[in-house]
Parts: sequence; structure tokens; C-alpha cells
Amino acid sequence: YVCSTWGNNHFKTFDGDIYQFPGICEYNFASDCRESYKEFSVHIQRALNSNNHPEIQYILVTIKDFTVYLRPKLAVVDGRIVKTPYYSSGVLIESNDIYTKVYAKLGLTLIWNQEDALMVELDSKFNNHTCGLCGDYNGVPIYNEFFNGVASYSSITYGNLQKISKPNAKCEDPDETQAIPSCNGHRDECERLLTSSAFADCRLRLNLEMYIQACMQDKCACNGNEDDFCLCSTISQYSRQCSHAGGRPGEWRTQYFC
Repeated sequence: YVCSTWGNNHFKTFDGDIYQFPGICEYNFASDCRESYKEFSVHIQRALNSNNHPEIQYILVTIKDFTVYLRPKLAVVDGRIVKTPYYSSGVLIESNDIYTKVYAKLGLTLIWNQEDALMVELDSKFNNHTCGLCGDYNGVPIYNEFFNGVASYSSITYGNLQKISKPNAKCEDPDETQAIPSCNGHRDECERLLTSSAFADCRLRLNLEMYIQACMQDKCACNGNEDDFCLCSTISQYSRQCSHAGGRPGEWRTQYFC
């Protein structure tokens, strides 16, 4: 019951769909969508950093009436900068040089690497009650996200629907007609990286094919300019998700790789 986003605009919904959405507006990542009172919402905004890689600039978490605004190395609660660890009204915020974590008693855990990767875990009481880029958490992939019984959506259309309208925001919607390139030429390499012996304990815990596809899209997007970001972000995510699922990934980074 984890939703995540990482690297080159990849998203994995609560129901397990992986898709790409390159938007740079503020979006509803996941929120409680029951009609009346929303218990929580998580909004994110990405931007390209100086190396032209997408990073999460800020995260806005609302828990009941409590607002937490996160930037790298900065936490602001209800408009006031706070020192971490910080605890108040059932919400704990922790941070170190690598991660910022938010735990909310109502059943939400958020982990952000202060760069590209964000993971939100929700209690199953929110089954079928969420909306946003993370989907509806109904346990059925595709349904109600990319296919609603009548129409089928592309991932770009779906992502654009999650935009938070802000009066003075200047951001373009990604073009819904752009096609995702075929990246099959990179399959062997991605398969080799993700099935290395370091990940032996991960293979049965995660859907390997989804990460291979994401890795292939990364390699396409690199256009031969292979820096750490384009090679490592999906492998890092696979390793994080494996640990989260109770696996023990081995040491896969080397002095020459990532």
C-alpha cells in the first residue's frame, strides 16, 4: 500500500500501475477523497534542477487542519519554520541529511529523499477513498485511473487532471499528444542491472518487469548522456522498495557505478 514517484517522472500508484508524467505544476499526489471532510492531502511540485533533471521542489502535506510544507532541509508547520524532530497533534516530522519523514497517527507515512523520490504509505482504511496521481487505491490496476468504464486515458491526460489550480501559477500542461518512445533496445542492459546478485532477495517481492520498463524509459531519455541520475534513479528506487517490502538488497553501488 505504497505509492511512489522517482527519477525521470515515474509514478507507481497504490494499485501497482507504473507510468510517466512530466508535469511541473503543483499536483495532488494523494488525498482523501471522501465527499465531506478530507483527512489528509499531499501535493507536490517538480522542477528541473541545474543539471536538467526533474526534482521535487516542495511537498505540501495537510493533515486535518495541520499544514506541513517541506523543502530540502526545511520544514514549515502552519507557517512557522520548525526544528526536527518535531511532534504535534499526532504528526511526527523527522529529517536528516538524506531523508525527510512524516508520520501521521491517522495512518500515513511519507518518506522523501529531498531530491527526486517520494514514497507515501497509507493505512488500508483509505481503500477506495483516495484520488490524485497515486490513484484510487481500490486494489485494481488501471481501473478508474486509466480506464473508467467508458474512456481510456493516457498517463499525460490523467496527470493533467490532478493539477491544483492556483490563481497565479504559470506552468504549462504537458502535451497530451506526445508519444512515449519505444525503448526496447535497452531491455537487456536494464534486465542485467536489476537481476544482479545484489537483488536476489528482491525478485519475488516486487514486480520486476515494471522496473525494467522504467529503466528502459530512463535510458531512452538519457540520449546517450549517461550520468548517475539517468542510470541510477530507478535502480535506487527498486532497492528502496525492496527494503520496504522486507527484502535485503545487497551492496549494488560501486566506486564506478552510481
